[in-house]
Amino acid sequence: MADSIKEQFEKQGYVILKELYTIEETKKLKEEAAAILSKHEVDKSGVFLGLTPESTLFKEAAVTPRLTNALKEIIGHSVVFLNDKLVFKNASTDFGSPWHQDYSYWHGSHKYSVWIALDDADRKNGCLKIVPGSHLSTVNHDGNASDNLGFTNRLDEKEIDQSQVVDLPASKGDAIVFHDLLLHASYPNTSGADRWALISTYKDGTQPDPDYPWAKAAFAL
Repeated sequence: MADSIKEQFEKQGYVILKELYTIEETKKLKEEAAAILSKHEVDKSGVFLGLTPESTLFKEAAVTPRLTNALKEIIGHSVVFLNDKLVFKNASTDFGSPWHQDYSYWHGSHKYSVWIALDDADRKNGCLKIVPGSHLSTVNHDGNASDNLGFTNRLDEKEIDQSQVVDLPASKGDAIVFHDLLLHASYPNTSGADRWALISTYKDGTQPDPDYPWAKAAFAL
């Protein structure tokens, strides 16, 4: 008998929701994201925080029933959406994100991220790679961040046991739900094409937290 979503998550620190959004829904999300970037005159690869405050389409996507049900199974009955961001690796991007745990950036209660592929993602264009089960402990983030590519809290690559690394390729509309202690990174985009992803962050509403300035559009599911 297959493990439940909650059992998979507790063991691995992540679950994959295949085809969470249809191809057409994913296309609309990417078009809306592109319109928001254009409105703000953003034209370089990077991260744009706060799509939901800009568009009801993203708020609807954040509470799509299959996702809401999965989050409540993992987190419990009280789930709060905090914010979302677009990670856009345009065709010119040739660097990946370093190994890190998201928890190092916010502390407080543990959070749960939903990484949604707006383009097909594989090793060539920068898919995620993770260490299953690494969500069970914290690690020191003292890697060298002098490349000025962001991620001030990161691990030294030498600290990762490469034999434990799992690639997570994804098709448009797939979602990966993961714990904020799950060690993860991404490959560089060497494909010569865009690779965009939407990342939404949720928390257990019963757990206290500081007021995060980046949680501009928080609401309970």
